[in-house]
Amino acid sequence: MAETPVYTDADPTLAELLHTHPQLTVDPTCGLMLEGVALNAIADSVGTPCWVLGAGTLRARMQRMHTAMSNAGLDVSIHYAVKANDHLAILTLIGQEGFGADIVSGGELARALKAGIPADHIVFSGVGKTDAELEQAISHGIGQINVESAEELEAISAIASKLGKQATITLRVNPDVDAKTHAKITTGLAANKFGIPFQDAAALYAHAFTLPGVRPVGFATHIGSQILTTAPYRAAYARVAELVHTVRAAGNAVSVVDCGGGLGICYRNETEGQPEALAGAIKAELGGLGVKLAIEPGRWPIGPAGVLLSSVILRKAQGMDVPFLVLDTAMNELLRPSMYDAWHGILPLAPQAFSQPVSLTHVVGPVCESGDTFARDRLLPPLARNARIALLDTGAYGAVMSSTYNSRPLAAEVLVEDGQWQVIRQRQSVEELWQDETVPSHLAKAT
Repeated sequence: MAETPVYTDADPTLAELLHTHPQLTVDPTCGLMLEGVALNAIADSVGTPCWVLGAGTLRARMQRMHTAMSNAGLDVSIHYAVKANDHLAILTLIGQEGFGADIVSGGELARALKAGIPADHIVFSGVGKTDAELEQAISHGIGQINVESAEELEAISAIASKLGKQATITLRVNPDVDAKTHAKITTGLAANKFGIPFQDAAALYAHAFTLPGVRPVGFATHIGSQILTTAPYRAAYARVAELVHTVRAAGNAVSVVDCGGGLGICYRNETEGQPEALAGAIKAELGGLGVKLAIEPGRWPIGPAGVLLSSVILRKAQGMDVPFLVLDTAMNELLRPSMYDAWHGILPLAPQAFSQPVSLTHVVGPVCESGDTFARDRLLPPLARNARIALLDTGAYGAVMSSTYNSRPLAAEVLVEDGQWQVIRQRQSVEELWQDETVPSHLAKAT
């Protein structure tokens, strides 16, 4: 597993970040733009912090995934990983493009159905599905449940039998393959909580055929997130292929292999994971099995589609070797840097800032936690009070992980499409923070 990254090379410059993010451009008058829309105009109207998502970028990247699989001659169903960004507008777009959903909770199932994604286009993953969630999924007749344990298999059988239904299932296999990604987002090692141990999978699959209420169709695997090379995929898929041959030799049919997701993006200066390369890995290891294939991309299509707009509260420089740029955005909006030591590009919104000299700057939020830090020793132009910046690649695991810590209302969300923009979630009011709270009557009387 990769540990916290220690970078020995120089961070990308502002120009280099623009080059690796073609959805962003700089207009000499309007400043930084996403898909041709001035981000300053959005901030003027909506305020900051504010999430902005580009529908065109998301559509193009999902279609590139589809084209890569199709050009490789693969029969692949694509299920968007809802956990990356679960906004109804995003899920509606996904469904209208003809893609399915990969969910990990009953709430995500309800969102996907609300957005119009057909139940039979939904796959249910996740290590801890409750009885209520399983009953919900089976009652709706979702396309597939990825079973994470022998115990869960028994529970599904009992619930489906009680409902008089038959649940289509795959076994999620843990192939014990190191994806060489951050320890907190790797899922395919034997030490991780996910999936069925590889050595137990064949016997459990055979057992599944003896149970009422379940229809075993194959296997699933998912080895982690932010994967940039195909070697871990090929190693995992080779093990799954071995398993398919083993269970077929024992007389049990396999018609589905779910290949998971996890393809990585370019946050800093990484070589972005390529859907075409992923298709090649799937074809090389699984293409000859004669099975229906599936993938679950989340970060790759939606991550680069989003930016988080922020304003500078103040520049704390007096007595500092490196000044602190204090933003109105905090870890309660974007948790990834605090949780994963994640690197996010930072670009100014003002056009003149791109031609100014840069100097080392620490970029932090206002929350009372030392972990509320977005960047250290980042080379940035002078940014005074009320200057605006965009934190890049925040479309995935950004707004969906937000909280109201420090009683900070949830930020607004905006969708950009065809040169226009629309608010898709209003900024939460302070009063809404406590609208569901109740003060017991004996305490209310005391005040």
